[in-house]
Amino acid sequence: MAILKHIASKNASYAEIQRYLMFEHDEDTNKPIFDENGEWIPRKEYIMDGLNCDPFTFDMECWELNALYRKNESYDEIKSHHYIISFDPKDVTENGLTGEQAQQIGMEYAKKNFPGHQALVCTHMDGHNGSGNIHVHIVINSLRKYDVERRTLWSGLAIPMPGISIMLLKIT
Repeated sequence: MAILKHIASKNASYAEIQRYLMFEHDEDTNKPIFDENGEWIPRKEYIMDGLNCDPFTFDMECWELNALYRKNESYDEIKSHHYIISFDPKDVTENGLTGEQAQQIGMEYAKKNFPGHQALVCTHMDGHNGSGNIHVHIVINSLRKYDVERRTLWSGLAIPMPGISIMLLKIT
């Protein structure tokens, strides 16, 4: 069973989450890992897509939208929401879950629950301490880019694979 957790962020740097998703970080300190030349070390395996944005310019697009509408300017405002769908390692061994399938599940979840928002959807196949648990990060700008009909958050999602389900865990 996969677990979905939510973290609201007041961090004004959208680029910081992009770097976390794309580059290696120390699992204990959460600080970036650099090579002998001081360059960021790219993650070995990840899949990244954008919803209502280009995934590689997500940070600038969010910043520009916030500036246009004069939103998310104060320290106290929630700038982004970070959701993590973490699959059980057994989903890989017993149900045949792949990184590509997890990314598809993440994209479907983002489209269904966050229409109109800029979203970065990134799947990591490595897991914590090399555990192999596939997990999907969904990061959305708290400001919607497009007007859409409001929906109830935590809408259900039909998982396209037998044996896999998602349990909701809300963390603020």
